[in-house]
Amino acid sequence: MGLPCQASIDLRALRANLALARELAGPREVIPVVKADAYGHGAVAVAGCLREAGCTRLAVLTVSEAAVLREADFGAGILVLAGVRNDQEARDAVSLRLTPVLHDAQAASRLESAAVAADSSASVHVEIDTGMHRMGVPSQAAVPFLKRLRRSTRLQLEGLFTHFACADEPDLRASLDQLERFRALLREARANGIQPPLIHADNSAALMCGKPLSEALPEATAVRPGLMLYGVRPAAHLPGKLQPVMTLRAGVVAIRDVPAGGGVGYGASWCAPACGTRVATLSLGYADGVPWATANRGHVWLGGARRPIVGRVSMDSLSVDLGADSRVAVGDEAVLFGALQGGPDAPSLLPVEVAAREAGTLHYELLVRVGARVPRVVVD
Repeated sequence: MGLPCQASIDLRALRANLALARELAGPREVIPVVKADAYGHGAVAVAGCLREAGCTRLAVLTVSEAAVLREADFGAGILVLAGVRNDQEARDAVSLRLTPVLHDAQAASRLESAAVAADSSASVHVEIDTGMHRMGVPSQAAVPFLKRLRRSTRLQLEGLFTHFACADEPDLRASLDQLERFRALLREARANGIQPPLIHADNSAALMCGKPLSEALPEATAVRPGLMLYGVRPAAHLPGKLQPVMTLRAGVVAIRDVPAGGGVGYGASWCAPACGTRVATLSLGYADGVPWATANRGHVWLGGARRPIVGRVSMDSLSVDLGADSRVAVGDEAVLFGALQGGPDAPSLLPVEVAAREAGTLHYELLVRVGARVPRVVVD
């Protein structure tokens, strides 16, 4: 491996997942979501790959995330999902040619003032709150808001969208109810001469569930996949073959023979069985994103077998029980999640979904928690 730990980022897998998203999207434009440093994968490398694959727009959360892409010479459209939250962000959004999402009249006024001061203009999307009750313009207030926005000479409405609260659930009734409210708003907006070119609702879960939601919004011209692009299934029941983009690896830095009853790690929360055991120390800990809750319940792939994590996860390391196996040596590589390499009897991957379930958390969280000191090594 050459490094004590690393996260391999497979751009071939990213392109394959994008191809599936495009297949599911049909004629709708795919706007990949690369917020939170591309879900922990490295936004610059991921955005560059997506641009080369023909994506003309990406979505991030904040202006600062968008600025990183602009500094890396990403010249395509960037949708800023959180919008502009203060005057400086509004000025930066205008100067960086970003497309902020508007959630309220205050943000619209802030952005318009920045555009006037720069003698410029800005394209915007408006999020409509149809049931998430978190962000966006409430659906009952949306048409008056859009009418006021239309009067602006500095802001151009490029898109309208809503965000699903329960698209990853087998029961889609809540999502269909949201789409009914969204479509009612679209009809009222059209009656008032408001019809932006981009209409979108589908996230990864909605896109992967197929026709039930896509056919319920025939007006849609775009989709916003995030998690599925990184090869992770939003929910176990959703169909579709995805390829993991990130593989998290750590090297064995020490091996100890632990006698019967010997404790491992802080607090000796795990003790060796009566026959004793061998324990390998891996160079990855909770400072690198391994949940502390993984202790005594998680597993890694090491030495051709699935091995249990034993004892507490430390800030910089964790321990793995090898039993009587003497084949594992210092310098060997363990995989915490992702694609595996091995003999014909080895599984092809250790899904991050499984690692998250063992840690009692979300697969989203495991990806974005991989720490900054873990190098991202791009594979293409």
